[in-house]
Amino acid sequence: MNTASSCGMPCTRHRVVIVGGGAGGLELATRLGDKLGRRVDVTLIDRERVHVWKPKLHEIAAGSMDMSAHEVAYQAQAHWHRFRYRIGAMTGLDRERREVQVAASHDEAGREVTPRRAFGYDTLVIAVGSQSNDFGTPGVSAHAMRLESQADARRFHACMVNACIRAHAQTGLLRPAQLKVAIIGAGATGVELAAELHRTTREVVAHGLDRVDPDKDLEVSVIEAGERVLPALPPRVSRAAEDLLVKLGVRVHTGARVAEVLHEGVRLADGRVLPAELVVWAAGVKAPDFLNGLGGLETNRINQLVVRPTLQTVLDDDVFAIGDCAACPWPGHGTVPPRAQAAHQQAMHLYGQIRRRLAGKSLLDYTYRDFGSLVSLGEFSTVGNMMGGLVGGSLQVEGAFARLMYLSLYKMHELALHGPAKVALDTLARLITRRTEPQVKLH
Repeated sequence: MNTASSCGMPCTRHRVVIVGGGAGGLELATRLGDKLGRRVDVTLIDRERVHVWKPKLHEIAAGSMDMSAHEVAYQAQAHWHRFRYRIGAMTGLDRERREVQVAASHDEAGREVTPRRAFGYDTLVIAVGSQSNDFGTPGVSAHAMRLESQADARRFHACMVNACIRAHAQTGLLRPAQLKVAIIGAGATGVELAAELHRTTREVVAHGLDRVDPDKDLEVSVIEAGERVLPALPPRVSRAAEDLLVKLGVRVHTGARVAEVLHEGVRLADGRVLPAELVVWAAGVKAPDFLNGLGGLETNRINQLVVRPTLQTVLDDDVFAIGDCAACPWPGHGTVPPRAQAAHQQAMHLYGQIRRRLAGKSLLDYTYRDFGSLVSLGEFSTVGNMMGGLVGGSLQVEGAFARLMYLSLYKMHELALHGPAKVALDTLARLITRRTEPQVKLH
């Protein structure tokens, strides 16, 4: 295995290695490079070449967002903001030598691009996010798709478009499962995907696939084991979201536990079988499996690294964890929920922590500020609740105001990466493009 400092040469500056280029990891790398680039050596490691804000994956999957207009190339971002990007998946951690072990990367033909390597660090930040948890349900790995990565979203979209074209071209009757989508899990991802698909499938069909009747042939179902959709949000928000889904024609099955995912359908615990050509698993969250036992660090039952309020792992002061992969205490509530707003807050807090480390000062505790949750239902509505200092309590919001607040969350992420000038120009360019191109991606 090749061994290198994060500088690629002997390095006297404080070495910060960030593993994971999601919202928190990339925002932290960008801020450190911009503000402390002359004092610290920052290296970002990720298995992908480009970053896309994870809450946008359902839009890519549905075809309502062109990924190329929103992706951020890690190598370009690193060049512009004075940090280094290295491709590869983390495979191990040697805490005694303070080295991160990274797997080799390969191209589409299987040829090696970069060898196995190890990167030395003084401060290590693990920000590898989360993935879906199938709870060992039979058939999920074989027959269900997930929305965990850009590749997953693109694959689902291609399958959806192909399903519509196939149905249009065939001469016989549709099979019972054809043009039916079953989404397992009615959290934010499942609900948002269902609403987006209602519009985008109809847009696809409207572009010349006139042998498909969108009202009779297309069907989207949401399956939730709990008693209501969006179970993590207040009941009144859940009711508003479910009412809108039902109004759109989405079939909502609550209190329905999935026993098995079939080749073309879903078998529920009560014995019912729901036919479906495409099945999406969007239920449950856990941190990546490789974190369990990584470097002897303590993890919880869903593989999250257990951290103190300072965001340091409980067994190593030089290793921090932020975002969905961190089990950070939230007094009175358990742990900080896996939300984009938490990753953003923790990235900003950790920037301050690293500055304090460089100055030899004691670290400060992170306090999660819950501003509520917003769920986009496509062009039809946005619902959610706003909390805390923003409104002085809890307030249900929906409609245009909620939509504006939802969009502002993404703009905050873009501002953290690019600054106001570039965000303003990119936003204007997207608005112009949307007026001259189809409102749904057709390939």
